[in-house]
Amino acid sequence: MNLRPPVIRRRFAVAITAVALLAGAAVVPLSSSAQSLSQLNSQLGQTQSRANTLSSSIASLDHLISSLNGQITIVQTREAEVRGELAADRSRLAVVQGALGREQQLLAVLRARLARARMILSSQLVSNYESSKPNLVTVVLDAHGFTDLLNRLHYLHTAEQQQQTLITITRTAKTQADAAAVRLAQLEASDRQIANSAAIQVRALAGMNALLSSRQGALQNARAAQQTALAAAQERGRTLQAAIARVQAQQAAAALAAAQTPSSAALGPAPSGGWAIPYAIVLCESGGQNLPPNSAGASGYYQIIPSTWRLFGGTGPAAYLASKGEQDSVASRIWNGGAGASNWVCAGIVGIH
Repeated sequence: MNLRPPVIRRRFAVAITAVALLAGAAVVPLSSSAQSLSQLNSQLGQTQSRANTLSSSIASLDHLISSLNGQITIVQTREAEVRGELAADRSRLAVVQGALGREQQLLAVLRARLARARMILSSQLVSNYESSKPNLVTVVLDAHGFTDLLNRLHYLHTAEQQQQTLITITRTAKTQADAAAVRLAQLEASDRQIANSAAIQVRALAGMNALLSSRQGALQNARAAQQTALAAAQERGRTLQAAIARVQAQQAAAALAAAQTPSSAALGPAPSGGWAIPYAIVLCESGGQNLPPNSAGASGYYQIIPSTWRLFGGTGPAAYLASKGEQDSVASRIWNGGAGASNWVCAGIVGIH
C-alpha cells in the first residue's frame, strides 16, 4: 500500500534490484515461497516478541541493580561512619588502658606503702608493749640536767607524733587503695563494653556487606544471561529479516516473470481469479497469504496499512483480522478499476500501472 515509511520503499528498491539479477533464473514455485514467507514472518514475530520481553526484563534488572547500588552506597556510607566511630572507640580504649595501667601502678605503690606502714606500726606496738611506758617522774629523775630533760621530752613528743602519723598514713593508704580498686573495676567494665560494642558493629557490617554483595552478584549474573539471550534473539531476528527479504525478492522476480508471459494478459487491470486486484500484485505483496502486520503495519492478503484500511471502510483495527470477502471489497475500492494501482508498490515492480 502507499503511505509506507521510506524504509519500506528501500526494501522494495532492493527487491527491484534482485529482479534484475534474477531475470534469467528459474521461476521459484510461488506457493512454496508464500508458505516460507508466512513461516518466516511468524518466526520473526515470535523472535521480536522474545527480544521485547528480554529488553523489558533487562530494564527491570537495571532498575533493581540501580536500587541495590543505592543501598550499597548507603551501607558503605554507614560503614565509613561506623569505622570512624570504631576508631574513636579504640582511641578512647587506648586512653582507658593507659589510665588502667597507671591505676595498677598506683595500686601496687599504695599496697606496698600500706604494707610498710603496717610493718612499722606493728614493730612500734611490739616495742611499746615490751618496754615499760616511761612516765614524767622517771624522765625527770633520769635526766642529766635541764638540757637533757628537754631533749628527752622532745624525743617522747616526736615519737608520739610519728606514731600518730604512721596511723594516719596507714588509714589514708588503705582508703586510696580501696578507691583505686573501685576505679580499676570500672575501667575494666568500660573496656569490655567498648570491645563488645565494636565487635558487634564489625559483625553487623560484615553481614550486610556479604548479603548485598551476594544479591548484586546474582542480579548481575541474571542480567548478563539475559543480555546474551537478547543478543541471540536480535541476531536471529536479523537472520529472519534477511531470509524474508530474499523470499520477497524471489516472489517479485516470479511475479514479474509471470507478468511478462502471454498468459499474463488474463491478469489485466480488472479484478479476476477471485482477487480484487491483479494476482501478480497479490503474489508480490503477500504470496496469496493472510499475513499478520509487518514492521510498517501492513497486513492481510493485500497488505493494507491500518489508516488506509479505515479510510476505505474496513472494520476492525487491521485488515488481516477481517474476512477475505471484506478484504476483497476494501481492496476493490482502493483499486478503483486500476486508478488506484499506484497504492501498491508491487504494481510497479510487476509492470502494472
